[in-house]
Amino acid sequence: MKKILKIIGILFIAILSLGILVLGGFIIYQKYLGKSIEVSTIFSNIVSIDKYQEEENKSEIVENRKENSNENNQIEENEKINKIRTIKISAVGDCTLGWDTRYIPKTRFDAYFDEDKKNYDYYFAKVKDEFYDDDLTIVNLEGTFTSYTKKVPKEFNFSAPEEYKNILPAGNVDVVSFANNHSYDYGKIGYNDTLKALDSINMPYYSFDKYLVKEVNGIKIGFFALSDIDCKNYDDIDDAIAYLNNEKCDLIIASMHWGVEGNYKQGNHQIKMGHYLIDNGVDLVLGSHPHRLQGIEKYKERYIVYSMGNFCFGGHPNPEDKDSVIFQQTFTIKEDKIENDDNIKIIPASVSGVKTTNNYQPIMLEGKEKTRVLNKILRFSTGFKYNK
Repeated sequence: MKKILKIIGILFIAILSLGILVLGGFIIYQKYLGKSIEVSTIFSNIVSIDKYQEEENKSEIVENRKENSNENNQIEENEKINKIRTIKISAVGDCTLGWDTRYIPKTRFDAYFDEDKKNYDYYFAKVKDEFYDDDLTIVNLEGTFTSYTKKVPKEFNFSAPEEYKNILPAGNVDVVSFANNHSYDYGKIGYNDTLKALDSINMPYYSFDKYLVKEVNGIKIGFFALSDIDCKNYDDIDDAIAYLNNEKCDLIIASMHWGVEGNYKQGNHQIKMGHYLIDNGVDLVLGSHPHRLQGIEKYKERYIVYSMGNFCFGGHPNPEDKDSVIFQQTFTIKEDKIENDDNIKIIPASVSGVKTTNNYQPIMLEGKEKTRVLNKILRFSTGFKYNK
């Protein structure tokens, strides 16, 4: 009996001890779990704080970069505004690099072109160095490059094979004005053929509502050309200027085909329109069409060249008046504004190197002939004093 009671006692103590161990383990487990949860929470919070700090740092870096970029852009803009920029421009009048098919072959423009040697540089040979020394040379192209043969009914129709387009770059010509009474001598087909020909040699042009924006020496130049013989289409001027102003051009040049053929003195309608052009933001007006040299006017610190006459002119085998001109102006832009100065040069020229005929090779004049042609231009010029 005692033995049985002793065994029962031992079992009770063992069970009690086991219960104490289990209870202790449970308590320890609960404490450990609580700490784990607490540690996990703390760790999560730390990670969250790190991530937040990292995002804050990234945002700050982005903001700093934006600020630096804005500052750099402002610096570049200020440098552009404060930088003195200059451009020397040469301009000449009517260049008909073709002929009327009724002309006698042995005396017309193509008689001086060697099909074997392809001497495209013949025609501007005497002036191309002058054009090379400037920053931009502008010619008025009066005629077409086309093989289309159906003429528009009129007195003269000027054209040349497409390959004659190569005369322009060979002569150091940079830009072509193409809006005149001969642009459509062979209808829309001839006109479009000419534009394609110019595009194929990367020759920039401006023509009617096809305006041009070109940057030279960091100066953004806007060009437009209109054929308005009677000087009536002021709306076309407004449209062109509005477009170029929207392009934020530093300089605007207008080529105007206007006036009366054969007149040496600019008409009142030309003067009125010329003033309107300057009043509305044009910086240089280049006139053509009369086939004669007319005066130059300085109006509100800007120049209007009313007519530059003919230049490389295949339009006649022996023009009665061969006098011509190269007009040059150097523009200076400082603090984003054009400087008011008289930095111009009037270079008297002739459409031919031969007095008795047209060899289609314009030259710059010297001596008495130079003085004569210069006086001819200045007699109808106003608003400036030119040192000969």
